[in-house]
Amino acid sequence: MDLDVFVSAHRAEWDRLDALLARRRRLTGAEADELVTLYQRAATHLSVIQSAAPDPQLTGRLSQLVARARSAVTGTRRASWRDVTQFLTNGFPAAVYRARHWWVPTALISTAVAALLGWWTGTHPEVQASIAAPAELREMTRPGGQYETYYSSNPATSFAAQVWTNNAWAAALCLILGVFLGLPVLWILFQNMLNLGVGFGLMSSAGRLDTFLGLVLPHGLLELTAVFVAAGTGLRLGWTVIDPGPRTRRTALAEEGRAALAMAIGLALVLFVSGAVEGFVTPSGLPTWTRITIGVVAELAFLAYVYILGGRAARAGATGDVEPSERSATVPTAA
Repeated sequence: MDLDVFVSAHRAEWDRLDALLARRRRLTGAEADELVTLYQRAATHLSVIQSAAPDPQLTGRLSQLVARARSAVTGTRRASWRDVTQFLTNGFPAAVYRARHWWVPTALISTAVAALLGWWTGTHPEVQASIAAPAELREMTRPGGQYETYYSSNPATSFAAQVWTNNAWAAALCLILGVFLGLPVLWILFQNMLNLGVGFGLMSSAGRLDTFLGLVLPHGLLELTAVFVAAGTGLRLGWTVIDPGPRTRRTALAEEGRAALAMAIGLALVLFVSGAVEGFVTPSGLPTWTRITIGVVAELAFLAYVYILGGRAARAGATGDVEPSERSATVPTAA
């Protein structure tokens, strides 16, 4: 394609579109229709130039022009409570449901790794000796020791806020760093399972496994599920870099990245609930069976939310991505 000829043939249209955008608040009906038509044609021109004769300066100018025109045509939409409801009842559960083939195996494998680390720690005195001195281990695992007092070391409100902040940050890192082929996600996940496995092994070797489970299960079921969802989503994002499927890599990353961002917001709410349980229920004086029941109910409620509500929304076409009208404009490109 002769770029100079192409520019000469369409420069007048681009200049006219620029002029209409400069006075878009004072357009007549006919001029508004003309602006829409010129916007569509400019978007097509941009696609042709990008695919046939890319020129950085011209591409930059047309990209800005198309972006301004799209803003004028589509307008600015304010978020409303309807958007929040739509996100909580469709977008977020659908995104978690769609990612189940990633986070469910992640949860199973991670739990197996934590159990293996716990068995290894609990049955090998030399491993325990490498963690801390015998006196320190006894202080950690004894009745009223560090493992038990940890959950009541601060006022419930501040402790819950601290736990929620730490867990939300870990989940966000899994989602953000997933784009690096998922490798940082594996490391974050291993660190979490290592901490869990070591505690499991030390308390088991001290004959206090029931106490440990009574402290961990009330909040840990929902908390770990949220971490597994974040890790699985991060791993899927990393795999998208390797294999974007029928989409272009750029399009695939944009779609999955937006869904991951929405997932981060939703998981922050889930972790808020688990943080509240950890701050107020875990250290409470309630019987162990009551505390564990609360944790199981919270976990089952989340799974029902994902598989019933999210499954229905996913089958209806929800993906967790933003609405089509809110996405960047895309135009056909040459194969």
